[in-house]
Amino acid sequence: MDAQVLSYDDEGELLQAWAEFVRKVDPDVLTGYNINNFDLYYLIERAKHLNAVNFHFLGRIKNVKTVCRSVVLQSKQMGKRENKSINIEGRVIFDLLLVLLRDYKLRSYTLNAVSFHFLGQQKEDVHHSIISDLQNGNEQTRRRLAVYCLKDALLPLRLLDKLMCIINYIEMARVTGVPLLSLLTRGQQIKVVSQLLRKAKHYDYIMPTYQGQGSDDQFEGATVIEPLRGYYDVPIATLDFASLYPSIMMAHNLCYTTLLKGTEMNSMQPDEFIKTPANNYFVKASVRKGILPVILEDLLSARKKAKNDLKNETDPLRRKVLDGRQLALKISANSVYGFTGAQVGKLPCLEISQSVTAFGRNMIEQTKNEVESRYKIENGYKHDAKVIYGDTDSVMVRFGVTTVADAMVLGREAAELISKKFVAPIKLEFEKVYFPYLLINKKRYAGLYFTKPEIHDKMDCKGLETVRRDNCPLVATVMNACLEKILVNRDPQGAVEFAKSVISDLLRNKLDISQLVITKELTKTEKEYASKQAHVELANKMKKRDAGTAPKLGDRVPYVIIAGPKGTPAYAKAEDPIFALENSVPIDTLYYLENQLSKPLTRIFEPILGEKTESVLLRGDHTRTKVIVTSKVSALSMFTKKKSTCVGCRTLLKDENDALCQYCQPKETEIYLKEISTLADLETKFNRLWTQCQRCQGSLHEDILCTSRDCPIFYMRKKVIIDLEEQDKLMKRFN
Repeated sequence: MDAQVLSYDDEGELLQAWAEFVRKVDPDVLTGYNINNFDLYYLIERAKHLNAVNFHFLGRIKNVKTVCRSVVLQSKQMGKRENKSINIEGRVIFDLLLVLLRDYKLRSYTLNAVSFHFLGQQKEDVHHSIISDLQNGNEQTRRRLAVYCLKDALLPLRLLDKLMCIINYIEMARVTGVPLLSLLTRGQQIKVVSQLLRKAKHYDYIMPTYQGQGSDDQFEGATVIEPLRGYYDVPIATLDFASLYPSIMMAHNLCYTTLLKGTEMNSMQPDEFIKTPANNYFVKASVRKGILPVILEDLLSARKKAKNDLKNETDPLRRKVLDGRQLALKISANSVYGFTGAQVGKLPCLEISQSVTAFGRNMIEQTKNEVESRYKIENGYKHDAKVIYGDTDSVMVRFGVTTVADAMVLGREAAELISKKFVAPIKLEFEKVYFPYLLINKKRYAGLYFTKPEIHDKMDCKGLETVRRDNCPLVATVMNACLEKILVNRDPQGAVEFAKSVISDLLRNKLDISQLVITKELTKTEKEYASKQAHVELANKMKKRDAGTAPKLGDRVPYVIIAGPKGTPAYAKAEDPIFALENSVPIDTLYYLENQLSKPLTRIFEPILGEKTESVLLRGDHTRTKVIVTSKVSALSMFTKKKSTCVGCRTLLKDENDALCQYCQPKETEIYLKEISTLADLETKFNRLWTQCQRCQGSLHEDILCTSRDCPIFYMRKKVIIDLEEQDKLMKRFN
C-alpha cells in the first residue's frame, strides 16, 4: 500500500497535527468502523489527558469544542445499546457499524467478519495485547502494525463503496427530509413524520402533537391461507400484489384527513364515502384527497421514474445514485402503513391500519377463489388449479402443469385477469415459479426460484434456519447441504444419509468447534432479563477473568455449550470457545443434537418422510456412539493423576512411560507407523492452515498474529496445535 508516514516524538504533538490535518482537509463526512464508540472517543479523551490545546476544535464553527457524552440508543428495530454521541459541527460522523446494525442481519459485526462476508477480504488482525510489543520492536514489526491500521481504514471505505451506504442514506435523507445523523440513530417513524409535516404545511393542515402510550386494542392482521404441506415436484407459480398496503391506501383514500367519525357520514351522499371491511368510513378521493395517499403517490411515481432512468443509465456512479434513490423511495412507502399501526408511536390510527389489513385479507381470498374457479378442467384447461399457500401479499398456485414455461404462461395470464377485478392502482403481478417446492409450514418454505424457464436464479428459503443467527453455523451448513440435495440434486434419500452422517460425527466429537459457536446479542443488562441467559452468564464470567476483553452492552457474545453434570441448565454450561479449546473442555454434543439440529432437520424432512422422520434421523446406529473428551480444568483434575493407556488397545498400563501393553508389543511396528501417519497428517493440516493465514495477512515470511474469533480457520488452527502437542507426547512414549 502507498502511504505517507509522519512521525512525532511527542504524542500530544501527534494529536494536534492530526486535528490540524482534519481542519485543513475540511471533510464533509468522517467515516470508519465503530468510530463513535472507540476511535473518536479515544482520541478526544487522550487529547484531554495530554492537554493537547487545539485538538478539540474539529468542527466548522469556531470556538465550539468537540465533546463526547454517553447515550443509550433504543428502538424496536435495533434493541438497546450504549453509544457515544460526539458533536463535530458542519460534518457528518457516518459510522459504518451503525449502518450495518440497522440494515443487515449478520452473525457477527466485527470488521473482520463483515469484510469477509461482503468483500471476501479480511483485516490484518492484531490483538490489543501485542500492539505495544510491535511498536517497540523493529521496522518489520512496526510495518505489521502500520498494515493493520491501514487495513482498518481501507476496508470500511471498500464496504461503503460496495454497499453504497452513503449514496443510499443521502438519497433517503433527500426523500424523507431527515438529517443523515437521525437516519443512523433514530427509528423508522421520524421519516413518516417528516413527510407528513411537509404535506401538512402544503395543504394548510395542523398536525397534532401526540405520543401513543399503547393500548389493549387489537386488530386482525394479514390472512395466511392454510398451507398444504408437502414436497412438490411440479412447478408452483407465485402471484404477488405490487406494493400491496400502499396501493390499498391509495386506491381507497385511507388517511387521517379522510376518516369519518361518529355519524358524519349521515350528512353525505352514499357515493361520497366508502365503508371498509373493518367497518370504518372514509371520504372518497373525489370529495377530498388524503395526505397519506398523496405522499404514497409521490413516492411510488418517483420510484417508477428512478427505475426507468436506471434502465437507460450507463454511467456507473449515476446508476448507483438512482438505485439508492429507488430503494429509499420503496422503504419510505412501505413504512407509512407501519406508522399508522404503531400504537406506541407519534400518530397511531387503528382505523387506517385495520382497514388496510381487512382489504388485504379480502383480496387474498378473492384471488384464491378466482384462480380455483377459472383454471378448471371444465373450463377447457388440462388440470384443476389449486392454491397451496397464501401469505399477506402473495399466493402460490399449483396449475398442474409439468414445465416451468407452462406455469409462467398461466401465471402471467392469471395475474392480468385478476388485476382487472381490483380498484386501481392495486395490481397483481406474476413474479416467479418455484420448482421443486418444499412447503413446510406457514412462513416456512424452500424452492428453486425461476424467473426464466431455462435455469433457476437461486435457491430461495423463507423462515428456515439457513440464515438465522441464533443457531450455531453447523445448523445452517447442514440445512443448506440437505436442501441442495433435495431441491437441486432431487435426491431426498441422499439428504437423509448426509444428515445421519453429520449427527454421527457430532456425537463422536469429530466436528470442528467453529461449527458449534452460538452468538447472541447482549441487548439488556442482567437485571432486565426475565430469566437467566447463557450469553449473559458467560459475559459476567468473562468480566471476572478479564474485564478489558469482556463483552459490553450491544456486543454479540460467542459461546459453546460444554458438558456438565446431569440436570445442569444450559445457561450454566455456556463457555468461551477459546477457553474451551485451550483447556480441552468437553462439548455437550447431545445439547447440540437435541436443541440445535433436531427441530430444523425434522421440519425439512417431515414433508418427505412423514411420521417416521424422528425414528429415521434421531434414532439408530448412527446415534449410539458418543465420545467424551477429558477436561484439563475439571474440579478434581488437580487431585488426580491421569493414568497411561496402551496406544494399541487403550488398556491401563502399569508403567506410565510405556507405549504398549504386553499383548500389543508384537504389533509395535504396525502401531508405531499408524501413529507416525497420524502425526504427519496433523502436520500437513497445520501447514495448510498456517499458509492460508499467511496468504490472508499478505506475507508468507512472517508469524501469524491473527486472533479473529469470527474466522473458522482460527479455531481450526488452535485445535490442530493442541492435537499436535498431544500426538507429539504420545510419540515420545515409543523408544
